[in-house]
Amino acid sequence: MGLCNTATRLRRITVTVTAVAAAFALTGCGSLIGRSQAKDIAEINVSSPELRDGKPLPREYSCQGSQSSPPLRWSSQPLSEAKSIAIVVDSHTSSDAAVHWVLYNIPATTTELGPNAAEDPPEGSGQAKVTSGKTGYDPPCRTPGSYRFTVYTLGGKVDPAAGSTLPEILKQIADQTIASGRLTAVDIE
Repeated sequence: MGLCNTATRLRRITVTVTAVAAAFALTGCGSLIGRSQAKDIAEINVSSPELRDGKPLPREYSCQGSQSSPPLRWSSQPLSEAKSIAIVVDSHTSSDAAVHWVLYNIPATTTELGPNAAEDPPEGSGQAKVTSGKTGYDPPCRTPGSYRFTVYTLGGKVDPAAGSTLPEILKQIADQTIASGRLTAVDIE
């Protein structure tokens, strides 16, 4: 039984390090990885009434549709140390990679966001300026590609200084992550 727990712990650490490394690589800040400590994190189940893991991103949530953020739901076992939730949407296509949305300081008791939450975010939350320079949800446009909707439970709140860059905010999220989960859309309908 101890061997199973060790394998699960190693898998979680590997997933976390990979996710954080990918996010930093997307923003050109791979050198910041060395400053974060890998830690054992819990798993979050991420779902959506509109998105299916491994299936195409519905056109409505791309630059070809209404350009609104899709609804998301998540669940995990309650974590007493949870202080906030963060969502990072990023992509990797054959030609480039980008961060499309960063929403942070979502109340820890929140378990879902409705459609277009980027336009009406939860009270007290903040949104980062993404790769394109836009603040809020910047809908994906390119296909083929993978579009990852990652939910993080944080042991604190993101406290960006005035003018904080995307890599600085992503680092704060990475440093405080105690649980994470992801839903990945492949290509656009």
